[in-house]
Formats: sequence, C-alpha cells, structure tokens
Amino acid sequence: MLQSLRDKMHGWPSIVVLGVAVFAMSFFGIEGYFTSRTETFVAKVGKQEISQQDFQNRMNEMRQQASEQMGDQFDPSVYEQPAMKERVLDAMVDQQLLLKANDDLGMRVSDAAVRDTIASIQAFQVNGRFDAATYRAVLAGQRKTPAMFEDEIRSSLAIRLLPDAISASTIVTDEDVDHFLKLRLQRRDLRYVMLARPALTDSKITDAQVQAYYKQHQAEFMAPEQVAVRYIEVSAADLKADNPPTDEDLRKRYEDEKQRFVQPEQRLVSHILIDVPKNATPAQQKAALAKAQKIAKEATPQNFAKLASEDSTDLGSKRQGGDLGWLEQGVTNKAFDDALFSLQKGQISQPVLSDEGYHIIWLRDIRSGQAKPFEQVRGQLEEEAVAAERDRKYNEVAGKLADQTYQNPSSLEPASQALGLPVKSTGLFTREGEKTGIAADPKVAKAAFSDDVLVQGNNSGLIDLGNNHSVVIHVDKHVPAAERPLAEVRDTIEKDILDERVAAAASKRANDLLARLEKGESMDAVAASAGAAVQTAKDTLRVQDGLPEQLRDQAFLLPHPKDGKSQFAAVALPEGVYALVAVDKVQDGDLSKVTAEQRKMLRQSMLAAYGDVATEGFIDALKAKTEIKIAKERM
Repeated sequence: MLQSLRDKMHGWPSIVVLGVAVFAMSFFGIEGYFTSRTETFVAKVGKQEISQQDFQNRMNEMRQQASEQMGDQFDPSVYEQPAMKERVLDAMVDQQLLLKANDDLGMRVSDAAVRDTIASIQAFQVNGRFDAATYRAVLAGQRKTPAMFEDEIRSSLAIRLLPDAISASTIVTDEDVDHFLKLRLQRRDLRYVMLARPALTDSKITDAQVQAYYKQHQAEFMAPEQVAVRYIEVSAADLKADNPPTDEDLRKRYEDEKQRFVQPEQRLVSHILIDVPKNATPAQQKAALAKAQKIAKEATPQNFAKLASEDSTDLGSKRQGGDLGWLEQGVTNKAFDDALFSLQKGQISQPVLSDEGYHIIWLRDIRSGQAKPFEQVRGQLEEEAVAAERDRKYNEVAGKLADQTYQNPSSLEPASQALGLPVKSTGLFTREGEKTGIAADPKVAKAAFSDDVLVQGNNSGLIDLGNNHSVVIHVDKHVPAAERPLAEVRDTIEKDILDERVAAAASKRANDLLARLEKGESMDAVAASAGAAVQTAKDTLRVQDGLPEQLRDQAFLLPHPKDGKSQFAAVALPEGVYALVAVDKVQDGDLSKVTAEQRKMLRQSMLAAYGDVATEGFIDALKAKTEIKIAKERM
C-alpha cells in the first residue's frame, strides 16, 4: 500500500497536496503536542488560578477552626457537602477579585500597617508591649519565618483594603438612625387567643392508608447503606525513637545550628513620618521634604516625642510619641533599615525617604546580640531531635505500610505481620461517617464507599489523617441501603397520619375563626365559641419575652390599624396549635430614651452593614466584567 502511494505521489500536483498537508499538520497537529496541557485549577478568575491545593488548604483551615470552636459538637461531614465547598470557593473568588482591584486602583498595604497589626497581636506581647524575642519564638513553634508571617498579614490586610474604603465612604444620616430606631423600638398593643390542639374526630386508619403513606414517603423509611472496615494505622505519637540523641549528638547539633540561638542586635527606635501622597507632584514632594528637614533640624531627644505626637502621620506610633519599640535588622523596609543601622546611639537622622514618605529616626538605645548557652537550650534541642527521629520513623513505617498494602491489595494481614502493626476494626457507619474514631474523618468515609475499596474489594491507599497519623482500610462488612419493613415503621406512619389530620383540622378551624373576625365579629365572641379566652399584651416590643415567637413575629408583620379597625392574623404554632392575633395600636419608638452612646453604636453597626452591602455590590460588578471559570468536578 505504501509503495502504491509513493507511485501515485509524483509531479507538481502531488507536491502542492503534500505542502498543504504539511502546513496543516504544522499549525493544527504538531502545535497541539506543544500547547496541550491539563487544567488543574478549581477556579480561574481572569488570569489568576485558584489551585486544588489552595482550595484544599482553605477547606482544611475552615475545618480546623470549626473543630476548635465547636469541640465535640463539630460535624466534619458538613465540610464534604457540595454547598459548603461552593461557599468557600465563592469567598476565595471574591478575594481574588478584590486583590486584582487593588492592583488596578494602585492600593497597597503599607509596611507601617503590617508592623502595627503584628505589634497589636497579644501572643507577641510581654507586659502589653510587642516583644521581638517572643515574636520569633511563637513563629518558630509554628514553623514560620517572620517574612512568611508578614506576607500572611499583608495578604489578609490587602483583602480588607477595598471593603474598608467602601465602608469609610458610606453615609448614615441622623434620619436613617431615627427611622431604624422608630421601627426597632416600635410598640404594639396586641390581643390574642390561644387555640388548643383540636381533638381528633377520626382516629381510624386502614391498612390501605398506611400502605399508601408508606409508598408516598418511601425515602423517609430507608435504612442507609453502611460499611464496617478493618484498618491498620500508624501514628508518630505511638512510635518510639530507635536512637535517642546522646549528649554528644545534642552538642554537635548546637554547634551546627548555633546561629539559631543568637539573640540578634536590637535597636530601640522612635520615628516621625511625613507622608508623601502616592503619585505626588514635584511640588508635593518638595513640600514634604522641606517639612521633614525642618523637623529634623528642630528635633532633639528632649522634644522628639512632642514633635512626633504633633506632626507624624504614622497613626500607629504618634500616640506613643513615635515609639516603635525594639527592632531587629530586616523587620522594616530597606531604606529605613539601612538608615537605622548606620546611626550611633542617641543620634537623630536626616529625612529618610521610603515608600511611605520621609522618616526622621531617633536611635534611643542598642541591645547587643548574645548567644544562649548549650545548657539553656538543651531541652529544646533534645525535643527537636526526638521529634525529627519520630517523624523519620513515621515516614519510614507509613511508606512500608503503603507498599505492603499495595502489593497485597486484597488483605491487610501481610502488612500487619510484616510491620508488627495490629489490624483494628470499626462498627458500621454510613457515608456521613461517625462522630468519633477514624470514620469521623471524611476522607476515611469517602474511601470506604469508593468503587475501588467497596466494589473491587481492594485495600485503600494510605489515608493521611494529619499530624503524622495515617491509615489503610479494607471493607469488612457491607450493608446495602434497603427499605425498612412496613411492620417496623407502621407505628411511625400511623402517628404521622394522625398528626396530619390534626394539623389540617387546626388550620381549618383557625382560618374559619379568622374569617369571622375579619367580618367584624368581636374577638371575645369568637374566642368564647372556641372555648378560649382573649389575652392582652400592651406596649409589646419586637423582642418581647413571654409571647410565642411565631405569634410575636406575625404581629409585627401586620399593617397598621386603619380608622380604628384592628388587623388580624392566624398563626401556626408548634404541635398543631394555632393562635389568633389582633394588632390594635402601633406607636413609634421613643427616641428621647436613646442615649448618645447607643446612637453612636447603632450608627457604627449600620455603617458596617451598609458597607457590607455596598461591597457585595462592588464585587458583583467586578464579577460581571471578569471571566470566571469554576471546575466543580475538581472541588
């Protein structure tokens, strides 16, 4: 066939055809090999991608925070629900839109804002003041460097730049506050009648009615699918170090890492900042420099705090007379840093230009760096060495467990025997998992019901439970979802049928009585016909205690009485009980009883609420003009 093709492909027509084919392959075929790529993002906001790893990290953070806040009440299955995942991803998309808008508008987080935020965190304070040594120690415990933490703070502040600016531009007038207060403190005079649960007149239930209800509500009477699993777990907390560190090992580690235990030189600093506006004109820059030079010329150690409190534009430090506390090299921006560490003790600098403006720096004191002796850090070194050895052993055992269970996919026994780890078992659990034990982790429940583990009968892969703790599972027992027998749920069905009859009778009676009230019959007469009494509630507030919540809420939804005629409603209460309510009088709130402090707090709350609404509108506008792609299948 190839030879036949060669024989036919000669002469100039064949050259033209071949040339066209090569051109097409070049631009439509081979190009595909160079440009094809597998998309891995969960969302793409314009050109910015939100990766699966970023999304999973955010989910883990949310899950961890909820677990810490709720304790035993925490339900991990909530974070596996699609609706929750979509809410978290929506928030991440909003953040990307805000960060892009920051760039477009030239908004940035200043170094001073980052510094002030970190200094305000209580975990880094000693006696109410920021302490650099404590700061480093806390971050070291979290395995973070100051630069990493400062980037986190800067990012969190950047997300709030625009919302805060929008909130700052929001206006709440005195009339707005008055209108809200009049509604919030509004009082209503009510009359109401509590209608008792009606007696059941038809309590006969046939087999046919039970059967029909059973079929109509089949989903309510299903026993969920369940599995029980056997598993092998490995946890660093249960492992013992094979080679505990000797004193010689610890001393060597100390010498190798001695720099970690050196207290860097610190400098006690105050400054005065003269702001230079972004995109300042030459005239503005010249004016700012002239002001800074004048202050630098006047400044002395005796009057520096006074000048700072009067002239500095750094709001975070001017209240303390420009005091920035003890600083280490590398904490501030480079221009400030270079100037600070070139000064002699007691010296005041000439104006130093940075991205924030002109600084006048006063070096008040110097604290030389010192190395902590071995004896002082021996305990820390030993703890780190043991933890490192335990981590190494965990990785080794976990790796072997993964290999063994992969090589013998139909059983956990070979891995158990090879590694000396016991095979444990769980009770039956559903796809939602359990409240305690390994099945409380959504990843375990998901793996247990996966096709590979449940249907194919294989061992799972190594499931990471966090904190150097992992398991491999194998299904031990499977109970498919099944209809619960009618005989088992008959009592429940009969009760439901009777409850529905009572609810229908109660609703009909309440609406019939309401119709009589609306036709003009007196409430006393209507109540008497129902064997009930009329009760009154004068000057009722929206948050009034002593009234059923549903009745109170409905009363405040009714229109104002007109021409002296009350407004009526029938209100459904729990357990098939109804009430009739009449609104006889409405009075606006008395604003004279509201203090200035209460008005101030209310205004702040309204500003925050209005700002949130305005921010949502701004984000919606950004979404409308930004291409956003969501890959739900990767969530």
